[in-house]
Amino acid sequence: MIKKGDFVRISYTAMLEDGTVIDTTDEKTAREFGIYNENIKYGDIIVVVGEGHVLKGLDEALEGKKVGYKGKITVPPEKAFGKYDPDKKEIINISRLKEKPRVGQRIKVGDKVGVVERIIGRKAIVDLNHPYAGKNITFEFEIKDLIKDEDKKVESLFLIHTGFETKCKIENNKAVVEIPSNATFSQRFIFGKIAAVNSIFKYTSIKEVLLVEKYVKEDMEKVEERKEEATKEAPKEEVKEVERIEK
Repeated sequence: MIKKGDFVRISYTAMLEDGTVIDTTDEKTAREFGIYNENIKYGDIIVVVGEGHVLKGLDEALEGKKVGYKGKITVPPEKAFGKYDPDKKEIINISRLKEKPRVGQRIKVGDKVGVVERIIGRKAIVDLNHPYAGKNITFEFEIKDLIKDEDKKVESLFLIHTGFETKCKIENNKAVVEIPSNATFSQRFIFGKIAAVNSIFKYTSIKEVLLVEKYVKEDMEKVEERKEEATKEAPKEEVKEVERIEK
């Protein structure tokens, strides 16, 4: 039986009660329902049960199951995107924004993200609730594998926390992790590697982690291009549309 702390490989499709698909690990399904995002890597994902790598309701549903399980579960708002709070709104002056917003647009102001509900003169009412707050979410999911090898666990944790694929070898309780060259200038990798290492110490017997950067001659031109983009990167705008609904 699967329990908290287990590493499992799963696939899933999430939908609203009316059948509207809002997220999926399957590229074909994403294209079929018009939610395909070219910036997302589709395919099975690995999660550590109980660590919140997926919504709480799905996370809890994994416990007690066996590899090969296929099923469906409907998750209430409090275990999905939260209950809807009618008071969770903010009135902002449009002059604070870089561009004029439109009703229904998701915008970011400071560290908050919300949806423009109404525009009255120079004021905009922004709903800061998650777009799916207050909604039941149904998951169709399959548990495909249980990851037991520690080198695969290390690779999985780096993928979960940084988004990069790595290669790991275990030597006397020391993990030697080969880092791809294109991770060098990634902020997500820079910050995520600490979380990955802490998780490695928590969920494996490994006592030391050694990160090794690997460079391949043919890849260096791409690395230099990424470096140049990073140095010229403009400050983030206060307003932007969010492409994918994040947990």
